[in-house]
Amino acid sequence: MQATQTVPNQSVPDVSVVLPTGGRVDLLDRCLDAIMRQTLDGRRVEVIIVDEHPRHNIRQLVAVWRASAGERGPELKYLPNNGPDTPAAVRNLGWRSARAPIVAFTDDDTVPAPSWLRHGLGAFTDNVGAVSGRIEMPPTGALTDYQREARQLEHAEFSITNCFCRKSILEQVGGFDERFHAGWPDDFHFRLIKMQVNIARSQHALVVHPVRPVAWGASVWQLKHLAFDALLFKTHPQLYRQKKSAAPAWGHYVTVAALVTCAAAAAAGSNVVALASGAVWTVMTALLCHKRLRGTSHSVSHVVEVLITSALIPPAAVFWRLAGALKHRVRFA
Repeated sequence: MQATQTVPNQSVPDVSVVLPTGGRVDLLDRCLDAIMRQTLDGRRVEVIIVDEHPRHNIRQLVAVWRASAGERGPELKYLPNNGPDTPAAVRNLGWRSARAPIVAFTDDDTVPAPSWLRHGLGAFTDNVGAVSGRIEMPPTGALTDYQREARQLEHAEFSITNCFCRKSILEQVGGFDERFHAGWPDDFHFRLIKMQVNIARSQHALVVHPVRPVAWGASVWQLKHLAFDALLFKTHPQLYRQKKSAAPAWGHYVTVAALVTCAAAAAAGSNVVALASGAVWTVMTALLCHKRLRGTSHSVSHVVEVLITSALIPPAAVFWRLAGALKHRVRFA
């Protein structure tokens, strides 16, 4: 793609970067610093910072970076969100205001490599509609179970954390489905596949995504997002089984069934059944603990957290899966 030779303020940029932020000023500052260091000519770049919950400090930070960029760009646009603050809705607001024919997506807690935009644009040919870049999530000390799971993003086939898409494709597919509060990146990817959009892979279009610390018990409270898996399955049943989950989480169902049977048998005075089902629950929970601790930190605090949350995960997961199935009226487990 060739640089436009007209006056920068009147030219159409080659790429618009949609960058949502949730008010994390320090992370946004780091990300903008990385974008300003891109090897691609800044005059070819438009950066749209979508402020999920409009704040004065975010607007002020963008103004500082805009003044620093000067005429040689990139052009920075601050876009306050006054509508729904779901991830899909915020990104829709961003790309719909983009002026470039290609839209790049990343998050405010990433650090794009200097050649990110150049390699992302370079992966487009006439028959390519979208590009999936590479994500690195470097470990910081001994991994927790949550961090190990989060790092699976490095191997994702497609991620909104680092992708490029023609705006015309976004318009055809209708952007991101705002019914999803979670699972919307998978839904978008599946719809691209159904549209037979050619998705190229660029190993050189790199963003670094450090794994941030999370609150205690994050592995449990994040299970609420499983409710949207039911909608994803209802919308794309075949692709869901092919790329998301080949079969229901039977282990969770067996664990919950054993727990319920144990409680019911104990209440009915059937000690043999209670002991047998309790043993099944204990074994299943122990296996889950072992799986989650394998290859992760064995610090006392982490082991205690895994022990407690391993008892909570199966019932929480089953609850949210069934809640999603009922809400979206689909046979889903």
